[in-house]
Amino acid sequence: MDTQAEHSERDRSSETRTGSEEGSRFSRVRGAVAGVAGTAALLLFSAFVVQPFLIPSGSMEPTLQVGDRVLVNKLAYPSGAEPRRGDVVVFDGTGSFVREDLDANPLAAPARWAASSLGLAEPPDTDFVKRVVGVGGDRVVCCDARGRLRVNGVPVDETYLHPGDTASEAPFDIVVPQGTLWVLGDHRSRSSDSRDHLGSPGGGMVPVERVIGRVDWLGWPPARIGGLEGTGAFDGVRAPGRAHG
Repeated sequence: MDTQAEHSERDRSSETRTGSEEGSRFSRVRGAVAGVAGTAALLLFSAFVVQPFLIPSGSMEPTLQVGDRVLVNKLAYPSGAEPRRGDVVVFDGTGSFVREDLDANPLAAPARWAASSLGLAEPPDTDFVKRVVGVGGDRVVCCDARGRLRVNGVPVDETYLHPGDTASEAPFDIVVPQGTLWVLGDHRSRSSDSRDHLGSPGGGMVPVERVIGRVDWLGWPPARIGGLEGTGAFDGVRAPGRAHG
């Protein structure tokens, strides 16, 4: 019996198995690194360009449905630009719609932000999606004899409202301070919006710097994928300086 040949074959077999195991480990490590890098790239993209946002309530129906995943354009308002009437925006309501939570767990916040930034979890309780109805200097009044909002004296036909809803059950007459927005949900009877915070600090106005971005696209479900349809409801509204002359 050729003992030397037998040992040689055994050595080659062992080397083959070792090489295969090392290759498998390398593939797993490379896959993990690629996964981490991909997630990091998505988070960076979400932080600065386009952020997925899960719609948690029916306050914007029929425009946005519960469970929709929308894509928020964070580059919609370059330096110096502000949202326009009719825009659907996502904003941080801290200080305007909700008080600042000083007891929040700082260690849990990054995980919540990452999950919501990838559209995998509901957004933080401080984030809201609403439609801009008034911008700085506008006078917004509810309502005229036909139940319509008037912005700078011009009646607005809000065709995007939820069927059966009126512009508002609660009357109001406000002037929007410069640098802020007056925002309402499309499903007025189910939306907690600027109207509900008239008596709060800030009077329900949302500072422009708190706007995260504009909802430009629907990313889910598949049947609704596409750009968000705009509105011409405010096309006839005059500039604030000409409103009260």
